[in-house]
Formats: sequence, structure tokens, C-alpha cells
Amino acid sequence: MAELHPFHPIIYVRGFAATQSEIEDTVADPYMGFNIGSTKSRTVWTGEVKKYFFESPLVRLMSDHDYQDVFVDGDDLSEARRFDAGVPYRCIVIYRYYDQASQDFGDGQGTPAIEQFARGLNDLILRLKQKVCDNPANGVSSDQFRCYLVAHSMGGLVCRSFLQNPDPAFDAAQASVDKLFTYATPHNGIDMRIVRNVPGWLSFGDVNNFNRERMAKYLYLPKGDDVAVLRDFPPERVFNLVGTNPRDYKVAGGLSSWAVGESSDGLVRIENATTHGPDKSGTDLQSPRAFVHRSHSGYYGIVNSEEGYQNLTRFLFGKLRVDGILDVDDISLPVEVQKELKSGKDVKASYQFEIAVSVRGCQWQLTRRDVRENSAIFRSYDELFPETQGEKRAPDRKASPHLFSVFLDPDKSVKNSGAVSFALDLKVLVPDYTIDGLLFLDRHYEGGFIYRELIIVEAIPDKTALGGWRIKYGYQDLNPGKPGSSANTYALADNSGIGFDIPIQQNTNPGLTGKLRIEARPWS
Repeated sequence: MAELHPFHPIIYVRGFAATQSEIEDTVADPYMGFNIGSTKSRTVWTGEVKKYFFESPLVRLMSDHDYQDVFVDGDDLSEARRFDAGVPYRCIVIYRYYDQASQDFGDGQGTPAIEQFARGLNDLILRLKQKVCDNPANGVSSDQFRCYLVAHSMGGLVCRSFLQNPDPAFDAAQASVDKLFTYATPHNGIDMRIVRNVPGWLSFGDVNNFNRERMAKYLYLPKGDDVAVLRDFPPERVFNLVGTNPRDYKVAGGLSSWAVGESSDGLVRIENATTHGPDKSGTDLQSPRAFVHRSHSGYYGIVNSEEGYQNLTRFLFGKLRVDGILDVDDISLPVEVQKELKSGKDVKASYQFEIAVSVRGCQWQLTRRDVRENSAIFRSYDELFPETQGEKRAPDRKASPHLFSVFLDPDKSVKNSGAVSFALDLKVLVPDYTIDGLLFLDRHYEGGFIYRELIIVEAIPDKTALGGWRIKYGYQDLNPGKPGSSANTYALADNSGIGFDIPIQQNTNPGLTGKLRIEARPWS
């Protein structure tokens, strides 16, 4: 068989349609929204709307990676019709689960349950597998077939309902799924300002699909459990793209955006858009995720964005996964606050960590967590240093902020050597202090920070180096655009890749010391 990896078939699963009119509009589109692009981008420094042509994920996958759709002579892979045309391995299939609720293609008598959608996805994967393997041009056997699931919003819950179904009839199709990528999926349900957890009795448009008790049923989880937990599917093989821009979500005249609140994409709260689950050893792992300033849908939506496409293709096709973790060893207090602490007063402090990661040669960021976008990482002093005895507290590494997970593709490198490079803008903001419950604002300037660096990292393929990569890093203020120092790499404890440490030190009051721990693993 010719080497096919990593370009497996892609199945796109669209999001929620509430009304019959929306369902009819959905089924009238061959690609159910995956073909929708945008010519608007909010990136100009003047605040004006810039014209930026993003053709759509569908068109880009076809033009950049030679994918094809499966529509031939007005037919597709639907079960009721014959499809004799050879299905290419690099294909994109649209799961048309709303057809059965359409007045034209179905009975129009209401939307089936998510469990039925999941069963339909199971059947679609098995049909696709047969058609792909029957095409001699592919040279793919049944045990070699794999596919990717790419889903928007409720589509991610349909995928999880399928993947987490314990019925043995699902085993063969489940084993064929290599990765799941979700755009703005409410993995932990939908919350509103006034009503936490969509009521189970709210059946209009099947909105109760986002009620946690209902979710637990179709995700096959015990009632009362965390519904964001993945069951029987590796958490590291699921990517969550999280939107942080509620203002541009115009559904219901902006009412949805107002009802959900600022820390959201206009429909899904940031805290509800991610998954986690046990690895092979039983340790709970967060799924890789990225945060982008995009709304749930629309012209500034998360699906039809360059940031979304770049995260999608790097997660599916990339060859290197890089994680950044900030280990804080010590954080000093202002002299005045330290004095109050020594006098026995109750001192509290909270810290916000901002991070933005970009790749060389591009104008967009893979992920961005920002206070102004309500997506920064928050830690209290007591979380970072839980010990209460003595002035010098020991840090808790479990509380170390996980800053980012990015996937890199040497094939997209702007250098012929295949070297990959990225920059991370790390900021630790000046904290808010309280002394005996009162805010301490002496010498406080809002928006200030106790640490900020733009750090540049480059990984160069080198067969003689540990893990096959030679690592260099540098700082923008010392050598703009070019890493300078060679990193001392070491094997990770589980031998899954290599790591190296970048010292973090800000000798001020307040200030902090620690290390930025970078972990790089082969990705396939």
C-alpha cells in the first residue's frame, strides 16, 4: 500500500439547527456550511474591517491538500442510493444527519434524538470504509482504513455520542476514527447568565440537547458526572478550538451573546468548550486546545477563519506536538505588602497569565489567551503555593499553568531545511492584592505586568540530536526574529519525546522566578 498517512478521509459533522426553516436551509446546502468562507477580518490597527479572503475549510483542503468531495452526477454516499464511482482516499464526506428531519428529504415530523444521529454516523463510517477499500486505486485494506471527524458545535456532541457508545455494534466504526477536531462544541453544556445549565424541559428546537442530565444519557456517563469527560477515546486525539469573541455573534439580534455573557463565543462559554479524560495509565489529561478571538458562527465565526484552518490542518497532518508549561518557583511581593504579611495580616493575591503563539512567516496566531478577551489563565497565590507554614512556600507543580499545545508541520516550513519555528508572547500581569479583605492599590497601574517576553523557539531536524531535533531559542529584544541559544534537551520521563527549560527571572518587587518547560513529541 502506498503511504497514505496523514491524509485520511474527513467526515464533517455540522452544528445545531433549531427551527424547521433552519433545517431546510441546512439540507439545501451540499456541504452544510463547511464551504462557507469569509472576506472579513478584524485585524487592522486602525480598527477598520480588513478585507481578507478565506475561501472556506472545504476549498482550502481541496487546494492545499488535494482532497476531493464524494458528489458524482448528483449522487453521494447515502444509503438509499447506489454509488459505484471509486471513492478516493483523500475525500471529504458531509454527514447529512438533518436530512431525516427535512420536509423534503425526510418526514418533517421532528428532529431525531442525538443517539439516532450517532447511529447514523456509525453507519456512514462503515459505508465509507467499504467504498474506500473497494477502490483498487487506494490500495487500502479494511484494517488500514482510518478517518478523521471534524465537527462544529453540536456536531461534536454527535461525534462523542458515537465514540462513547458502549454497544459492540459500534466497535468497528469507532476503531476506524483516528482523531476528532471540534470547533466551539459545548462539551460541558450551555450556561446562561440567569439560568445555569439549559433546563431539561426546554424542548423547543431540541435545545435540551445541551442540558447536562440529557447529555449524560447520550454520552453514556453516570448521572451527575462531569459531561466533558471522554470515555474510551484518547483525550490527546481530540482537539478543542475555543472561541473568545461574543460580540460578533449576531444570532437572535445579539440576545444569545448577551444571555451567555462575555467569557464565551456568543453561545458557548469558554469554560464549557473543552474535554478531558483518562490516558492509558488512568491519569486525567486535558485535551489539546487553542483559543482564538472568533465568534460561534457568522462572518467572524470560528469555522470560517484562518486560525481555525491552521489549527485544524496542523492537528490532522502535523508531525510535531509542542506543549508549554510555566513552572513558577517564587513570586515576590511588593515591599509594603510583604511588610503587612509579616505583621500577621491576611494577604491574598491573584495572577493572570497571558499567552499568544504564532508561527514564522504568518500574520495570524495559533492560540491567544488575553485578559481583555476573558481567556487569560488565572491562578491565586494559594493555588501556586499551597503550603502555609513559613515565609518560603513550596510550589505546587500541579498548579503550573499549561500555556499552550501547538502542532507543527515541517512540510509547511518557510525554510528548505524543514526547521519549524514559533514565537510565544508570555505576560504575567501585575496582580491584585487584598490585605485583610481590602484592595491594595499603592503604586498600582492597571495593565502593568511583572514579566513579559517574546520568546522565539526553532526546532531543526537533526538525526544526531536527541529525539531527532536540535533546539534553539532566543528573545525578541536581544536578537529580533532569530533564536540564538542552543537548548539543553532531555528525554521526557515517559520517553515520549524531548524537553528543555527556558529560565524565567524578573528581579523586581513584585517579580517572579521559574522556568518555561517546553515538551516536544512526535505527532502522527
